[in-house]
Amino acid sequence: MKRKSLLAILLAASMAASMTVATGSVAFAETEEATEETADDAEAADDAEAADDTADADQEAADKVAALIDAIYVQERTDDTDAQCKEAKEAWDALTDAQKELVEGEEASPEYFGRDTGDASKDDPRNQDEIGDNELLVVSFGTSFNDSRAEDIKGIEDALAEAFPDWSVRRAFTAQIIINHVQARDDEHIDNMQQALDRAVENGVKNLVVQPTHLMHGAEYDEMVEAIDAYKDKFESVAIAEPMLGEVGDDATVINDDKAAVAQAITDEAVKEAGYDTMEAAAEDGTAFVFMGHGTSHTANITYDQMQTQMENLGFTNAFIGTVEGEPEDTACDVVIDKVKDAGFKKVILRPLMVVAGDHANNDMAGDDDDSWKSMFEASGDFDEIDCQIEGLGRIDAVEQLYVAHTQAAIDSIAE
Repeated sequence: MKRKSLLAILLAASMAASMTVATGSVAFAETEEATEETADDAEAADDAEAADDTADADQEAADKVAALIDAIYVQERTDDTDAQCKEAKEAWDALTDAQKELVEGEEASPEYFGRDTGDASKDDPRNQDEIGDNELLVVSFGTSFNDSRAEDIKGIEDALAEAFPDWSVRRAFTAQIIINHVQARDDEHIDNMQQALDRAVENGVKNLVVQPTHLMHGAEYDEMVEAIDAYKDKFESVAIAEPMLGEVGDDATVINDDKAAVAQAITDEAVKEAGYDTMEAAAEDGTAFVFMGHGTSHTANITYDQMQTQMENLGFTNAFIGTVEGEPEDTACDVVIDKVKDAGFKKVILRPLMVVAGDHANNDMAGDDDDSWKSMFEASGDFDEIDCQIEGLGRIDAVEQLYVAHTQAAIDSIAE
């Protein structure tokens, strides 16, 4: 074989060997890369599974708290209520911030325990014993809004305690749902009607005067009277004072001194807070005041129309009465919007016609949801300004003194 042929053969063999090695290196690198990708995929899958497990555990913990809240969001107290309230709060406190945001139930939400409604320590549940012979039991629907409870309900109770130093002022709420809420969240124990009346009996009370803080002779008032009737034979004397607006008349034209006093008191406070001297001055500036009550299907709902009549009798063309429930029908939000628009007012101030500025005032009236009164007035596009005054009637001195007058009349009735 010639030398050149031999060299060619050797060169070809060398090149072939090199290509084999290169091919092997590439194949190895590809295999190694594929192995790493498989490992990464497995790790990502593990992370995703761990995240899912965490999310499931978070939701499970939140659902447990939601169920505990729903269990105490009831209108009946049982032997288990105290333990249930404690369990719900302890379970809530054990949640992380992220878990708390997941709490949703039939009635439960993160706001049940999480919403800041003020300092509960400013309130007084007035559930002390050692009452004495004379008890003045102040009965309210109640509120879980701490600041409002202290300002509005306690404000009335304090005024009565000052006016009647010879009577022990005690408290009862008729809404067990609210009692449970305050107890679970703030460890403040407020008597319901049965507890308050049992306390009076056990303390040997002889003379019982009951002052309801209710607005009118409605369903809540009727239920309160029924509860008291079952205890009447346990005291030497029992008297029930008038609610804020007094007796209910037959039609919208029948008004009384109580309604006149409340109409004047609430409009005085409204114009003062709004920076006007009078209702007339506000009207000249294009400002209307809408006073939002609760509303009721009870026959006493005529009271709201009577309050509208009273505003008109006082000459207040810029005062409008509405109700959350839209009962009576002419007090529904859409109807009131049309009334204010047709009257030509471009500025609107919303204020509760309620003893307490609680959930209805903060949410149904002034809330950010689409169905709040503030939102619906804004959505109408008919007004330039919409403002809210979140204050209950209970903190107005003139209203407190009206309750004092009603209580005095009840005390006088048992002294005759």
